[in-house]
Amino acid sequence: MDVNAPHNPWAGEVSLVVDGQVYACKLTLGALAELEAALGTDTLVELVKRFESGAFSTRDVLVLIVAGLRGGGWQGSARDMVGAQIEGGVVRAAEAAAQLLARAFAAS
Repeated sequence: MDVNAPHNPWAGEVSLVVDGQVYACKLTLGALAELEAALGTDTLVELVKRFESGAFSTRDVLVLIVAGLRGGGWQGSARDMVGAQIEGGVVRAAEAAAQLLARAFAAS
């Protein structure tokens, strides 16, 4: 399986391999609300701008990945990701986070 290919691109999903298991990540409305709460912001516009400019933080990547995993049905939390191994490392995690944002706000 090509882990860079989404499970279902029309549904905004992004594939991510965590601890050897492939997950479908998606920013659902509930996941976006969790993301806003985790970032302590009223809007996601600043987060999108940070990713567009390349000025995002590792915290930004972590909360996006956790929100996407939870939107895909995962039951874990950010604490569970501390020791997790993401295939492709930090670079793949940042790519997946950016893809999640782009797909969540893409016009259908």
